[in-house]
Amino acid sequence: MKPDMNISFNDAIPTKTHMALAKLIKTGKIHYIVSQNIDGLHLRSGVPRKCLSELHGNMFIEQCNQCSRQYVMNSATTSVGQKCLEKACPSVKPGGRLCRGRMHDTILDWENNLPEKDLGLADFHSCVADLSICLGTTMQIIPSGNLPLNTKKYNNGKLVICNLQPTKHDKKADLLIHTYVDDVMDMLMGKLGLTIEEYSKDKDPVFKGSKSQIEWTIANSEVKRMRKLYEQTCCKRKVKREKKIEHIFIKKSKIDTNIKDVDKCILENKNVIKLEDSKNLLEVKCDVVGPTIKVKEETCIR
Repeated sequence: MKPDMNISFNDAIPTKTHMALAKLIKTGKIHYIVSQNIDGLHLRSGVPRKCLSELHGNMFIEQCNQCSRQYVMNSATTSVGQKCLEKACPSVKPGGRLCRGRMHDTILDWENNLPEKDLGLADFHSCVADLSICLGTTMQIIPSGNLPLNTKKYNNGKLVICNLQPTKHDKKADLLIHTYVDDVMDMLMGKLGLTIEEYSKDKDPVFKGSKSQIEWTIANSEVKRMRKLYEQTCCKRKVKREKKIEHIFIKKSKIDTNIKDVDKCILENKNVIKLEDSKNLLEVKCDVVGPTIKVKEETCIR
């Protein structure tokens, strides 16, 4: 269906869902938002930068090609593809010297790479989350469309998909809702006893940015914090899962050895079997031919 009207980026305002998500962020009910939209409505609804990844850019954000600092503009950019806007970077380096970089739009074209920090934080948060909720997306575009699956893969979490049409990941969802997102968010906020605030132009960073320069840069410390949390919570689980996939467990009855009290027998990648009991760890080589295994005993390791 074609929209009944065409609204410019400058005239668009956050929807009920945008404002509800901003309230849920503010109250700590949700921790992070990953967006593929370039309309800047999450910014304008009041979502802080540390809680938002904008994977395809933002019409109201410009970025320096030298220091990579980002700033809020008071009107939507007229270019796409990370082109130069012929504006000097306003940032000041230590010592008081101005940055010599030039500002560029942040809107991705087909040949542009996704922003490193935004993608990294989106990945880290998706992996450590216990619940991912997908709102109004077909989940067709990768890698962003696959990020919610990390919640199930790395943290044994849940996946909820709310979209009018079916998506390619519907079979992996723990809950499917086929209706308008605004209606769902309205009911959800009612259940939580939270009110959805009205959009206020006075609180909009886009209009505030016309009076003072507002920075929109992702802090390096936030990336480091989330990487550390990811490594602490997900990397150990990942190693265990990979071992399960790579190893072939063999029943003790199928192995012809003179070793007694063997508790564990694992066939590893390099055709080596480690036989372990409470006292000794021995290594033996094996030849795998079809479904049968021939074992040749070797020197005891300890």
